[in-house]
Amino acid sequence: MTLNIPEALWNRPYVAGLLRRYWALLPDGTPAYTGARFERLAGGGDRPEAANRFTPADFIAVATLSVEIPARAVLQVLEPPGRNPYAPLLSKIPVDLDLAAANERHIAEDSPAWSLWQSLRDVDDIGPIGAGKLLARKRPRLLPVYDSVIKRVFERPPTDLTFWSDVRHALRADDHRLVSHLEAARSLAGIGEDIGVLRILDTAAWLHGKDNHF
Repeated sequence: MTLNIPEALWNRPYVAGLLRRYWALLPDGTPAYTGARFERLAGGGDRPEAANRFTPADFIAVATLSVEIPARAVLQVLEPPGRNPYAPLLSKIPVDLDLAAANERHIAEDSPAWSLWQSLRDVDDIGPIGAGKLLARKRPRLLPVYDSVIKRVFERPPTDLTFWSDVRHALRADDHRLVSHLEAARSLAGIGEDIGVLRILDTAAWLHGKDNHF
């Protein structure tokens, strides 16, 4: 299916305003929204020394997006009994690949990314949303954040198995029109080019959804 992007999210000044709000600082220097630290906390989940393993900082980053993963589940991922099933899959997912440039095989149901999402989802108290946000932390250029607000804003079906693929097609459509739009909104907002287009799309959609009670 196609990604139904609300007309408001094609309004560049509007999107830039949402981004400025999200990445603003309060008078005491703390972020207005804790999720503004999701990508940048501890240098990022995709930094070379941590790109192919999960770290405590990854779980703190996910908590900034309102997903609290219990300590027992965290320990199961950080210190799994026996052979680590997560790191080998993570090492097979490209670090420097943008979703718009990816092939469908990078996100298909038989891909390492999908297999890792399933493995994390099956850990007690992580679930599909937590698993997806952990993957977005580790591969922010390739795998988008997904949650209940995003689901409603983009009018996704009850059982959503094609979100990654549909975002990819939306980014590639019309000679990458959406990518250009998101990059221009990011530049207008002045939040820094290290924040990727997937996160720009997610943040704008999420704040738009919250403002409009999605």
